[in-house]
Amino acid sequence: MELRARLQAATKEAMKARDSARLSTLRLIGAAVKDREIAARGGDGDGTLTEVDLIAIMSRMVKQRQESAKAYEEGGRLELAAKEEEEIRVIQEFLPRQMTEAETSAAIDAAIADLGAAGIRDMGRVMAALKDRHAGQMDFGAAGPAVKARLLA
Repeated sequence: MELRARLQAATKEAMKARDSARLSTLRLIGAAVKDREIAARGGDGDGTLTEVDLIAIMSRMVKQRQESAKAYEEGGRLELAAKEEEEIRVIQEFLPRQMTEAETSAAIDAAIADLGAAGIRDMGRVMAALKDRHAGQMDFGAAGPAVKARLLA
């Protein structure tokens, strides 16, 4: 089932089940998607978002909530940190499975081999290929230094 349809179905189920916490998070996702569609309409585009765009929006939402949860924990606000963690769990239900370190390493090696990357000048091409192939599945903040290390070796 398409990601957008899964989100809508989950929202309806949460309404029927009167699950206010889950419904709130699903509505936040819907609002973020709607905002992005409106922004896309502002240019020359028609405002339609692809699955990759939706995954990127939700990945960003997860990252924001992880940062907030960490800040709340450091500030001793454990109940707010728990709320952020719950939102993360709901959002992650709709994201593709994250790659393990071994899978990430293999994907980096494959991208370097496929592109024939030989030096640090090829890093942008390798990262672009990884983002095309593994959007939403890979932590690109960790992948960047790994790609750089392999290209320098």
